[in-house]
Amino acid sequence: MTKAFQKIYTKISKITKATCSLKATGVSNDELASVNGRLAQVVKIDRDEVVLQVFAGTEGIPTNAEVVFMGKAPSLKVGDQLAGRFFNAYGDPIDGGPVPEGIEVEIGGPSVNPVRREQPSELIATGIAGIDLNNTLVTGQKIPFFADPDQPFNEVMALVALHAESDKIILGGMGMTNDDYLFYKNTFSNAGALDRIVSFINTTENPSVERLLIPDMALTAAEYFAVEKGEKVLVLLSDMTNYADALAIVSNRMDQIPSKDSMPGSLYSDLAKIYEKAVQFPDGGSITIIAVTTLSGGDITHSVPDNTGYITEGQLYLRRDSDIGKVIVDPFRSLSRLKQLVIGKKTREDHPQVMNAAVRLYADAANAKTKMENGFDLTDYDNRTLAFAKDYSRDILAIDVNVNTMEMLDITWRLFAKYFTPEEVNIKQELVTKYWPK
Repeated sequence: MTKAFQKIYTKISKITKATCSLKATGVSNDELASVNGRLAQVVKIDRDEVVLQVFAGTEGIPTNAEVVFMGKAPSLKVGDQLAGRFFNAYGDPIDGGPVPEGIEVEIGGPSVNPVRREQPSELIATGIAGIDLNNTLVTGQKIPFFADPDQPFNEVMALVALHAESDKIILGGMGMTNDDYLFYKNTFSNAGALDRIVSFINTTENPSVERLLIPDMALTAAEYFAVEKGEKVLVLLSDMTNYADALAIVSNRMDQIPSKDSMPGSLYSDLAKIYEKAVQFPDGGSITIIAVTTLSGGDITHSVPDNTGYITEGQLYLRRDSDIGKVIVDPFRSLSRLKQLVIGKKTREDHPQVMNAAVRLYADAANAKTKMENGFDLTDYDNRTLAFAKDYSRDILAIDVNVNTMEMLDITWRLFAKYFTPEEVNIKQELVTKYWPK
């Protein structure tokens, strides 16, 4: 649309730190605008009073600034040329490559109609044994990583991207440091995996409000590959706490009354409209969402992880295991609510029983550790469970263990045989006969 046909206004009635208000007509919600050359978006319309959120902030904008409405919401050009590229929050290339060609699609559309959804039933192996054994993921699932800010969640997400059995990986980075951005870029390039990865990145140097666009950009690209191409798409979002903080900034600057933990009252629906884009389509295409939610001081009751837990189908909890000095996927606090749809069906027959036996023995080790810390005598069985737990953490639960689903089961069987008798492991006899190491 040429400037001659765009709506132009030059009288701003109110300016806050992030927004400006003016009287305008014929404007739609979410429409983009330019305020004194800065990109903005309509966030509220009350009769002819329009409130614009200015992404780069309003500092220096005068009341007579030129406001130009563009007549469209934020959009992304979708097509096969997205693959292997890095973009900013507006869908512009940041990797020095050309602007990709494609069909322009508005971002932030509605989630998939329930009648078009199919019950998830396909395994999505991440290659990380601590996930694939105890918290197996399913295509079309939505699940977060809960992690402390100092834990290597970006390394875990990169490992998932490289090892996951999917056709396309869409990375949405919010509030990343430049080191994190370069880490992802170099990791993908060195692994030769760029041709199936699309990345949308907002760094700490970019305006924080731009983070609000990243998930919608990532999911619009994901919908193209899943719907139009029928591909299995994995969306990685990091970090959703930074996204929520950006929501709070906008909410507070618009003088909205904050809810718990200074978050906006709309937090639940804001998170749900992202996570509910996860879907298994009847024709085979799917969108699976794995997101990082960092915890402040390990507080799982904070409103961001609290609301996330209601929306998603489980969680993956990272913690540092002091016994082995590595970060592990905690089998006690992690949960995949859909794993029963694939374990033993899309994986080997012994998977459910091996998973249950391993977690039970790991729990026995935790009890033995408590006894030891309280000065009680340990039995021979207690000592064996403690030794098993250390090996199990190092060989299975640690995030750097990258094996396929067959190998992880075989490793666990070998640990059973190393420390216990078949009777102590308590697995069906036909499975013991078939898989117990000779």
